[in-house]
Amino acid sequence: MARILHKVVATGKLLLVMVGLSTVCAQTAATPEFEVATVKSSPPPAGDLIYINLGSVRNGKVAFANASLSDCLKFAYGIVADEQISGPDWIRSKAVRFDIVAQTAPGTTRDQLQLMLQALLADRLKLVLHHERKELSFLALIPGKNGPKLREAPPVSAASGNNIVSRGHIFSHRLSMNSLATLLSRFEREIVVDQTGINGFFDVKLEWTPDDSRPVTANAGAVSAATDPVSGPSLFTALREQLGLRLESRKGPLDVLVIDHAEKVPTDN
Repeated sequence: MARILHKVVATGKLLLVMVGLSTVCAQTAATPEFEVATVKSSPPPAGDLIYINLGSVRNGKVAFANASLSDCLKFAYGIVADEQISGPDWIRSKAVRFDIVAQTAPGTTRDQLQLMLQALLADRLKLVLHHERKELSFLALIPGKNGPKLREAPPVSAASGNNIVSRGHIFSHRLSMNSLATLLSRFEREIVVDQTGINGFFDVKLEWTPDDSRPVTANAGAVSAATDPVSGPSLFTALREQLGLRLESRKGPLDVLVIDHAEKVPTDN
């Protein structure tokens, strides 16, 4: 009887091990990948302008033009500011830039696209990193006291591609709150974190007077540049009056990416 029980227990352990292995294999097999993708070195941008590259996403296609590794990491991991990425100086350098074009099925969610880009960077640039939590000061983007004043974006097919994104101007026919926070973070050179709890895409028109008139050109696929400063309210006032949002100073633990290894030259496509 004892031998029979021992055999049953041993068999049960074997089954558990097999189930565990099957689960790991299934998870590995389920890792999303782009159907086709190219990663190429790109010549450095000309001039002294600061390029803000958020990447473009349309019908399952992700594209970056003349982007730093830092730009790509911000999209892939939902990071908004340079302070949240620790690594060699070249990941932000104008001298090391990449052109990325990757395609998957239309309708693929942003979360899946981010996982795909993570896998692509690991494959083509041999990227190895780990996450840490760090106490940082930041500005939280939150709804105003009287609620947001946001217009829902038109369908993708009806949205115009003639967007204007520069310091003092954000005119976009299809913008998420996370992307708005990212833009504000890079223009204002402070960490801005989306804590609105508002999902979806919106037709956004925001104008404010920057603290200085240094030109900043957006390079994000479908956006075009406008660098002339405008007279108008401060960013805090403009957000409240024009979008029904506000920025609130906070401090707390944020995700930080620590780059352990990355190659400057992508592997063959």
